[in-house]
Order: sequence, then structure tokens, then C-alpha cells
Amino acid sequence: MGIGGIGGLDREAHVAEGTGAAAAPRTLAEALRARGDEGLAALLRARPDLLNPVPNDLTQLATRAGTRGSVVRALERLDRFALQTAEALAVAPDPAPYPVLLALLTGDEGDPVIEDALPGAVALLREQALVWGEDDRLRLVRTARELLSPSPQHPSPTGLGPTVAEATSGMSPGRVQEIIATAGLAATHDPVSAVAALTGLFTDRTRMGALLDEAPPEALAVLDRLVWGPPYGEVTANPAPPVRWLRDRGLLLPVSARTVVLPREVALHLRGGRAHRAPEPVAPEVAVLREHRPQVVDGAAAGQAYTALATVEELLKSWDKGGPQVLRAGGLSVRDLRRTAAALDVTEPVAAFWLELCHGAGLLASDGEADERYAPTPAYDTWLDLPPAERWARLVVPWLASTRTPGLAGGQDAKGRALSALGPDLDRAAAPEVRHRVLGLLATLPPGAAADPETLFARLRWERPLRGSAAGPAGPGHSGSGSGSGGEEGAGPAVPDDLRSRLARWSLAEAELLGLTGRGALAAPARALLNLPLAEAASPADEGGGVEESVAAERAATLLAPLLPEAVDHVLLQADLTAVAPGPLRRPLADALAVLADVESKGGATVYRFTPGSVRRALDSGLAASDVHAFLAAHSRTPVPQPLAYLVDDVARRHGHLRVGAASAYVRCDDDTVLGEILADRRSAPLGLRRLAPTVLAAQADPAALLDGLRAMGYAPAAESAEGDVLVTRADAYRTPARTAPVPVPDGPPAPDATLLHAAVRAIRAGDRAATAVRREPAAPAPAGSLPRTSSAETLATVQAAAMTGSAVWIGYVNADGAASQRVIAPVRVEGGFVTGYDHTADEVRTYPLHRITGVAELADD
Repeated sequence: MGIGGIGGLDREAHVAEGTGAAAAPRTLAEALRARGDEGLAALLRARPDLLNPVPNDLTQLATRAGTRGSVVRALERLDRFALQTAEALAVAPDPAPYPVLLALLTGDEGDPVIEDALPGAVALLREQALVWGEDDRLRLVRTARELLSPSPQHPSPTGLGPTVAEATSGMSPGRVQEIIATAGLAATHDPVSAVAALTGLFTDRTRMGALLDEAPPEALAVLDRLVWGPPYGEVTANPAPPVRWLRDRGLLLPVSARTVVLPREVALHLRGGRAHRAPEPVAPEVAVLREHRPQVVDGAAAGQAYTALATVEELLKSWDKGGPQVLRAGGLSVRDLRRTAAALDVTEPVAAFWLELCHGAGLLASDGEADERYAPTPAYDTWLDLPPAERWARLVVPWLASTRTPGLAGGQDAKGRALSALGPDLDRAAAPEVRHRVLGLLATLPPGAAADPETLFARLRWERPLRGSAAGPAGPGHSGSGSGSGGEEGAGPAVPDDLRSRLARWSLAEAELLGLTGRGALAAPARALLNLPLAEAASPADEGGGVEESVAAERAATLLAPLLPEAVDHVLLQADLTAVAPGPLRRPLADALAVLADVESKGGATVYRFTPGSVRRALDSGLAASDVHAFLAAHSRTPVPQPLAYLVDDVARRHGHLRVGAASAYVRCDDDTVLGEILADRRSAPLGLRRLAPTVLAAQADPAALLDGLRAMGYAPAAESAEGDVLVTRADAYRTPARTAPVPVPDGPPAPDATLLHAAVRAIRAGDRAATAVRREPAAPAPAGSLPRTSSAETLATVQAAAMTGSAVWIGYVNADGAASQRVIAPVRVEGGFVTGYDHTADEVRTYPLHRITGVAELADD
């Protein structure tokens, strides 16, 4: 239908209202009052911010639903077509009949796809109380209209400008008469009728076509540049003839001395009646990039899951004695992040991800000391004792819910301050929603199929076009901020580097690192974790919907366990002083070998190297040379090589020959020639040594520094206690005090459960009945807005009669704090100066002192 029918349809709607639409709601509160309980529950579920606190009645609910903050939040959660529908209503007459709205979205040519999708979009806007009224009088809530309507400060996302009436509101009557005369219209007696005549011309397709046929080609070119927005243009004091021709006929109207605007009616005619250049009624499909066999995907994901466990263990084991210092502003320094990345052999962004993953899982925290450092928490030791699949689940479950975004590390905040890994400013409330949605969209593809990332991002932008933009619905530059319907619609959808798209890219990469996906496709354990149906589900019990989070994590771990490589209890010793682990080692063997040897290379088969320092480390932990030989012989599938046996014996022979204790520190040795060699060595000068006796040297350095210094000189000293016994240096790890995992930053109020929704709807209904109950007029009516006033005897008699008949009454009540209120109660017992009854306002049974009741009135029979 053409846009020229707007005025006629609007008049028809007014006539219908006057003749037979008496029951049509006049306000949003009345529209909500006409809803059933399910409709109210749907509104509160979609907009949980309306529940905090629970509104007293439907009028308060409607008022809260129209506040700016709540409306902005609701608009941000609309998909692209629902938002385009709201934008079209914002430029339509208020109220707008449904055919007018349809014409704005389909244009003159019509579009069956839009016609099929529009009822669902209108129903969604109605459900969320952004639109109310019947189809013949659709109204956008006032706040949403203000946010989405065109204005010079905030151009409309449709690219349309003001109407003729709005653009000529400050124009002199004489100038308006000049315009309509130049346009070929008859003069009128007042500006209002003149504006109406000009509007009628622009909305009449036939006459408007004839007028544009007379326009010079250069003038039509000017209109072409403004038709899809922005509708404002700058002109000189003496505009060119084409612009003057348009201005004289009102096709361009002056906004200021140097600015003109294309009226909305003209733009709609040039657009063929469409409010948007490219309506998007259907969500874009997520395309398949490549396909693999599901078994291949699960195997690749399991391999990456094992790598993730090994990486986390390696990272935290390297910080067993205490990690880097915490910056004064919080977080990890760039230098320490770079060192961590080098130790893990990954890039700095990936290192930041592993750090944030450990922090989010509660395995890593700051110790809280004066010289604050990062260190593993006691929960890390508990985590190590779990089976590998359960350890994996303990990592991915917190990741899904975490609002931490390690991808931001290394960037800057809005004030130009650097964002550091583990710092306080990396929380983004939208991150969990994006992660779940990315994995959910991957789950819609056939098993083993990897998604095309660009189509995935396009789908996410369609679902939440406003969520990723820095500006809100009324923010600057909104026309290009992602609604896909802005004044620069020809430039395409939202910029692909908005926050939501970046979160999606990071989610894909992190899911691959964690083993939730393999080769870009969703693996079976990830489906179980998300409570999604499994590809091989054979019974309804396997469908997973509604399973609790802990049960879902257990199911995911169960699916992953058979895919992980099995731990081995042996190594292969080689003559070059190395040991090859043909697979993941069992925990006791891995811990013992980590003390006795150093990791040389990692991969499918880890290579360990034995050095004098590593063997000495084992001897310092309390092992004897015989213990080391027995350990190697018991856990090697190959004979112990002779060079390795010689290395162990040689280090053991020299271990403990020197003894270091506290003086500040001292060195004693039964062989005085060894002490003489140490004193003669120039490298011992920093230790401040001097001979106290033939077998004793005193040092100015502390025992730890003395041990390190002598070892650096090639000796193998042992520490001793005050009693002269050798101190055994256990490989005990430093741990922080007990720490809880960081709590995600909520993205607004939590979604209410069914119990809360049921209770809230009952309370709102009860309060609304109390607020709208019809009262029987007393003999002497009280002033408007005041509480009823009756004598004590009248109050007692009325409530007693109500208790006998089971009817409800309206009371005025003043509590102990002096606060007055009105309530509707159904008395059930009156005794001892108190009345007990069901309070419809509070939706519960209460007892009120009679002396605090200011008055009582019976309700009307209706």
C-alpha cells in the first residue's frame, strides 16, 4: 500500500474508535490490565528489571516499563527486525494502524516474507510492553518513540527527517504561503491548513509524481543524495538553482540559515514508501565452512582438552614458589606476562587467556601479603587429585559463566589506561551470553560441521544489533551502530569490530583451546555441557534439556574421559641422560620425575633431561642415591643407562660434603683444603667468608644466599639445622590462603524463576485490585485523595458485618511510623481490639489494631 493512505487510515481508525472500540485500552496500564497472568509473566520474564522491587500494582508496572533505562535495556535485547519494526512505528503517525506499519516496511511493491514476519515482531514488542493497543491503533511507548524518532541531534536509524509540520513549525506564515503557491496549491487562510495542504501534496502519489517530473535533473540528483539519509544538507547563502528550485517548492525546508532538510513525506515518496532500505525479517543462516566426521572432531577436541590441562598444570607449577608481583593498580605487568608467554611457548594474548582461566576457576589468586604476589590456591591441589576429565570440567564450567575477557588485555580503557591481565577492568557483562550463543549456533549445524565465522558474526549482529555498539539507541552515530537500518544503510550492517563481534571471535578461539570444539566444530562433551541433545542420543533421557549444571558437567566429563590418552606408569631411559614419557604420566610418577629431572620438550611424548642440578634437587628433597637408583629401575622399561647411574653416584658423593648453617651463616667441612679452595676463589668474595677454625668458615650472607653462591661455584653444599643435622628441603609449594573464585559481573537483574514470577504476578494483581476497587460513597464523602474517616463505633460495626458476610472493605490505616496507606481487606475475625483478615494489597493474611484504622468504607457491589 502507498504512503498516501496514511492519513485516510488514521481517520478511519478514529471513526472506528468512536463507534465501536469503547473497550480499547487508553493507556499502557489498561493494556497490561487486560492481559492474563501468562502475559504478565512473559513481560516480567523478558524484562526482569521491572521486578526490582515488585511493583505495587499495574499502574506502577506500566510507569516503570516506560522509564528510559528500562526501555533502553529492552531495545538492546531486540533482534534486528523487531528493532526495525519499532523504528518504523517511531516515524509513523501515533497511533498507527497495522496496514500503515506494514506499508512502511514493505513499500509499494510488497514483500510476502515481511508480511509473514511482521505479526511476530509486533507480538514481541507487545509482549515486552514497548508497543500497546489493538491493530487499528498501535502505539509505541513514549520513551521508545523519543529514543527512535528523528531529531537534528540524533538522526533516526531509518535515515528519515522531520515531517512537514515539524519542519515548518517555526516558519513565518507568509513564507509557508509562498511555498504552497510555488508548488501550485491554492492559498489558505491560516498556516495550519497551508501545512496540511502541502502534506497532502507530498503524500499524494499522483500529484507528487507530476511535481517531480517538472524538476531539473540536477535537483533530482540532490534528492538522491539525501533520500536514504542523513536528510540534512548544508547550503550557501546563495544556493545553486537546483537547490533553490527544491526549496521554493518545499521539497527541501530550511532548518537554519545554512542547513536544509528533506521532509519525511518527500523521502517516503522517493523510497517507494519504505522506512528502511534493507529490512531483514529473517535471521541470516550460519553457513558451513567445512565438514568432518564427528569422531574426528571429538578426537581433535579431546587432544586439545588434554593440552589445556597440561598447560594449566605447567603454568601453576611454575608459580609453586610464588608468582609475579601484583601491580599497584591490580593485575600482571607487561614484563611478567611476556615471561609467562615465553615459558608456555605461546603468544601473550593466549597466555593472558590461560591466566584468566586459572583465576576464574579459583586455582590462582593473590596471596594478600604486603608484598603481594600471585600464587596457586589450595583448590589447585584438590584439582590436581581429580581425574583428567573432571579437571577439564572444572575449567570449562567457570569459563562459560565468567565475565572476564582476556582478549582486552594489552588494550586501553575509555580513559586511555592500559588494561592488564588479571586486572580489575576486564569484566564485560555480555561475555557469558555471547559464549553460550556462539556454542549454541554451532550446535545448530550438522554434527562435525564447522561454521563460517563471518556468517556466525552476522547472525549474532542480527540477534542483538544494539548490544555491541558503544552508543545506546539514542547515542551519537546510532544510524550506523548496528541496527542495519540507519541513515547510512547502504554501508552495510554494523562494523565487524564492535564488542559483541570481538567477544564472538574470542569465544571461538577459546573454545578451540579448551577442547569444546575440534577443527571448528562442536564436540560431543560440549553438547552435554550445554544441555543440548547429543548427535547419537537414542532415548529421551539423553536429550539433556533442563539438566542441572553439575549433572551436565558430569555428563560432559563422562563423554570426554574415554577420548583422553590413558596415563602410563613408566618412562624410557636413554643413554644421553634423557627419559621419554610415551604418554601422560600418572600423578605420583609425574611429581617424582619433575623433581629428579627437567622437562626438555613437550608434546605427545614428553622428554625429561637429568642434570647435576636436577639430581641434587632430588637429594635435597630427602632422597638417597639408592632411592634414586631404585626409582629409576622400577619405572623404566629400559635398563638404567650407565652414564645416568654415574651421574647420580657422582652428585651423591659430593652432596652434603659441605654444611651451611646460620651464624649469620657458616660453612663447615671436615676437609680444610676444600675450605681453603673456597676462600681462594674470587667468586666467593661477595659472600664475605672468613675462616673461624680449620674446618669452619663464617659468612656475611644469609644461609639461602650462601647455598646458592656455593652451588654457583660448582659445589654441592647441604643445609643443616642448629643441632648439626642435615635439613631436608621438601618440594613443598607456596599457596595462598583459601580463596573463592571471582563472581561474574551480572548483566542486569537475573532472570526470575517460575516461583518468583507466579508470586510477583499474584502480588501485582492483588495490589491492582486494591488500587482500582470501586468504593461505595459514604454519606459524607471525604476530600479527594484522603483516607476514609469513620468513628470508632462505625469502624467496629462495619468490619464485624464484613466478617459475618465474608465481604471486603476499604480501610485507611496508619502504621506505627505514622505512614498512612489505603488497603482492601476481607475481615475474618474481630476481637480484642484487632481485626484479622486477608489483605488484598499485600496478598497475605494480616492483623491490624482497630485504633490505627482511620476509617472504613464498603466496596461497591461491582
